Amino acid sequence: MRARRPDLDTIRAALAPHGLFLRGVVNFGEGEEAPALMDGRPAASVVLVGNIGSSIWPAFSRWREEQPDRGGDDPLDTWSKAVLRTVAASAGATTWFPSDPPWQPFQQWAMRAEGLKASPLGILIHPVYGLWHGYRGALGFAEPIEHVPASRAPHPCDHCPDKPCLTTCPADAVRLDAFDVPACRGHLRSLESQGGCMASGCLARAACPVGAIYRYNDAQLRFHMAALSL
Repeated sequence: MRARRPDLDTIRAALAPHGLFLRGVVNFGEGEEAPALMDGRPAASVVLVGNIGSSIWPAFSRWREEQPDRGGDDPLDTWSKAVLRTVAASAGATTWFPSDPPWQPFQQWAMRAEGLKASPLGILIHPVYGLWHGYRGALGFAEPIEHVPASRAPHPCDHCPDKPCLTTCPADAVRLDAFDVPACRGHLRSLESQGGCMASGCLARAACPVGAIYRYNDAQLRFHMAALSL
């Protein structure tokens, strides 16, 4: 039996009430390594799903308020999986998530699907959304998907003369050649950080001028900082 061809418009409509977007498509060529679908066949295509700015926050917050345990230990992942698995069941898709094994190359897929590159913070920077976006999961299909190729816009960091992300970090953890994770985490444990990054989100991330209008709202920033395992 021929696999059902994905209907991206129907999937977009199912994701929209949750503030989720189709972020890009990867089609796998013959002989190219691809993840296995639920039935064991290699995927022919992967559709990335994620948020733009705080687009998911209203729906996620409402869901969390309705949960007796506030969504458990990892509420955002639990919510994302509940939403995407429901959409996948209707679309005949397999789901993958960044938090679950077998680990899939989400960043590589995103670079391929949307033409993105990493910022000095290690986060993929989008030419429009800046650092204020994320990938909540992916849908895999047995059929390739016709789609508009990703825009290959110039890498924003190459055209940022001031690079405020390099000078704003209070821990001096952000450098062009590497991100000093131990320095960052050490600072986040300090008293100084309680009124800075831990209170309002990464100061270096907030200093980036690209996509500033998509900056996460304060509640979402506090949620993500509180979720860090320090």
